[in-house]
Amino acid sequence: MSEQQTISPAETPADPSPSRERRVSARSILSGSVGRNLGLVLALAALFVVGAITAGDRFTNIDNILVIIRFASIIGVISIGMTFVIIGGGIDLSVGSVMGLASVVATLSAVQAAAESSTWVVMVFAALAVGLAAGFINGFVIAYGKVVAFMATLAMLVAARGLAEILANRTTQVVRVPEFIEFLNLDLLGIDMLIWIFVIVAAAGWILLNRTTFGRRTIAIGGNPEAARLAGLSVRRHTIYLYALAGLTAGIAAVMILGRTTAGTSTHGTLYELDAIAAVVVGGTLLAGGRGTITGTVFGVLIFATLTNVFTQNNLSTSVQAVAKGVIIVIAVLLQQRFSGSTPRGR
Repeated sequence: MSEQQTISPAETPADPSPSRERRVSARSILSGSVGRNLGLVLALAALFVVGAITAGDRFTNIDNILVIIRFASIIGVISIGMTFVIIGGGIDLSVGSVMGLASVVATLSAVQAAAESSTWVVMVFAALAVGLAAGFINGFVIAYGKVVAFMATLAMLVAARGLAEILANRTTQVVRVPEFIEFLNLDLLGIDMLIWIFVIVAAAGWILLNRTTFGRRTIAIGGNPEAARLAGLSVRRHTIYLYALAGLTAGIAAVMILGRTTAGTSTHGTLYELDAIAAVVVGGTLLAGGRGTITGTVFGVLIFATLTNVFTQNNLSTSVQAVAKGVIIVIAVLLQQRFSGSTPRGR
């Protein structure tokens, strides 16, 4: 007679308990974009606490908070375009110079004369057209000329700055159209127009990245361009779109800085590309491409703007600020490599 084999309850595979499922679910959420953004919120809150302790009411009053956001707005707009480029697996070193060139072109005598005889919007269109054209050239050279993004945009950085100096004759061009200045210095609901522009660009960038096929294609191409090409995506055409978008945001930033300074000069935007890249990286966008959020970039911009304000309120030197920013960037990149499970690939 054959013996019957019995399995004890201890040997039977048990279904996962609800508590374990909840732990796994919480872990998966915290390891995703929600967890990364939560870390940025905590970092920003910590900076506010430091500012409140060291500077008191000078830091915590509503006027100073609006100053921080206003300071962040121009870099923030550039950073939105940079986010798309880096998620798509690229890099753009030219946005600061393109911004300077756009500000110069928008304040040329001929452009301002046309604006005075018709509408100040002519100056806006001139700045946006310059940014869009520069971005298109970057994308075309990279996509069809097969030039490495670093070198192509570095060439544009030098060329755009030089062209701006030639057009401006190394002088500062004052804005002579009062309606232009008045519009960009309006207060809507007690909030500066530059902040509203930043909010609108950030919201449009969020929708474009998260709710459109353009955003999904950007993530796919940044994650694996060869797989995206085999899946039928036009990688080269999309690359042009990404750099054109970055150029467009540089043009918008040029309009904003004209409203703040009331002058166009070839020195506008100097080193802004580095600040934008730093904000994007601190915001959680992978330098390797394929992952990133607009929300994270906004927090990254606000973290650097708040840090600068804390140092300014405490009369600390800009050299110390630079060291602190460098430490934050290194920590952010190290955390990226730690949690992404891979090192950034070459461009």
